[in-house]
Amino acid sequence: MKMAVLGIVGIALQVPDIDAGTQFYIDAGLEAHAETERVNLTCSGSIVPSVTLSQSQGPMRLHHVVLRADALDEVGMLVPLHGGRLVGAPAGFNADGLWVEDPHGVLFHLVDVEKPLEKPVEPPFAINAPGHIVRIRRAAVLPVSRTPPARPRRLGHVALFSPDVMASLEFVTKAFGMGLADHVDDIIAFCCARRDSDHHVLAFAKSPGTGLHHTSFQVADPDEVGRAGQALAEKAGKGHWGFGRHTIGSNFFQYIQDPWGSWFEYYSDMDFIDDYSLWQPTNYAMEDALASWAPPVPADFVHNYQVEEPA
Repeated sequence: MKMAVLGIVGIALQVPDIDAGTQFYIDAGLEAHAETERVNLTCSGSIVPSVTLSQSQGPMRLHHVVLRADALDEVGMLVPLHGGRLVGAPAGFNADGLWVEDPHGVLFHLVDVEKPLEKPVEPPFAINAPGHIVRIRRAAVLPVSRTPPARPRRLGHVALFSPDVMASLEFVTKAFGMGLADHVDDIIAFCCARRDSDHHVLAFAKSPGTGLHHTSFQVADPDEVGRAGQALAEKAGKGHWGFGRHTIGSNFFQYIQDPWGSWFEYYSDMDFIDDYSLWQPTNYAMEDALASWAPPVPADFVHNYQVEEPA
């Protein structure tokens, strides 16, 4: 298989308090569109949901992940050969494309849709580095009174919990045609599309069970990562981590905890893989798993509240 998964479209979550969830994502800069039994949350200017919330009893639960893909007929043949199964569309959701359960029961919806147009940032982020001056006769930062709120531009990736990271990795690389970008032993793995991809579209982190670790939304530049992260952390009133920069993927980040203990990431400046055949994955040391530099990591940053008792 040369290609299959091309990128991420969105996720669907079942939550115990849909109003609290909706407010969290509105505070994060997404736009809410209520339907009869769910709320769709979109990035500014998009009609495609990045997050879909529906009401449920019990803890928050990942319902499914939506991936943009081609070669769906081939994927359909490969899925059962690698431990997954094809299933029908859940009630109330679109039957187009393929609905797939991976070997751990995680539900994916693969759809053949066009890649959204990406509007360039104007002016682009510019750093005056020693011997390389690119920003001349203009200030880099506007006064606070003239600085608009940061808005997520798109959902870039999701990180999922897995009881067997290497089995999850094998499934998405063999059945979905993805590539291993980098990993840390069998603790965490980062997976990309094979062409014109962010460093990772999906990631898997070791846990006693499945679930959502974080969603990650791209903003315009590192300033917006810091500014948006600070604003959301103040509104959410729970855990947060950042401002910092990852070693794996190289992106600047800020994480804010949602009402149920999972995380929302703002990111900027991620590594880009134009041709996976020319990329060499690295097995990083544990010291590189989380960050090159950042404040201390919260004690529950990798705690799976969807299957474990509170930390």
